[in-house]
Amino acid sequence: MPATVPPLTAFPSVARDVLRFRDTDGLGHVNNAVFATFCETGRTVLLYDPAAPLVADGCDFVIARLELDFVAELHWPGEVLIGTGVRSVGRSSLRLLQGVFAAGKAVARAESVLVQIDRLTRKASPLAQDTAERLAALSVADPGEDEEAAPSAR
Repeated sequence: MPATVPPLTAFPSVARDVLRFRDTDGLGHVNNAVFATFCETGRTVLLYDPAAPLVADGCDFVIARLELDFVAELHWPGEVLIGTGVRSVGRSSLRLLQGVFAAGKAVARAESVLVQIDRLTRKASPLAQDTAERLAALSVADPGEDEEAAPSAR
């Protein structure tokens, strides 16, 4: 089944990244590993906004899982827009849905799980209630899931 990507307008956060010539591979398209970097750009913009950071003092978010679906080839030169939204929020973790877009078309879809950890102990650290609420407010619907079966951000 092909990956379903919500439209860019469905995502509460949008970041931009530039395609570099060095991102290409021997086949002439942007290498698959670079898509993980695009996702990182989107996550960083959402979680570490200097005006309203979502990470607690003394903590960081680490990625525990990344699943990427490639929808279309991507070629240099150009730029991509990365839409990022929250699918669900747990005690110390969250699940993100992302779409990567070029020239108005989806080229990739990603789902990831992030865990907030304490910088010193390197162990999971619970999200503050206000942080969990702020994350839930950044939700995005997944057109690839049955909405009744989809876990909601709480």
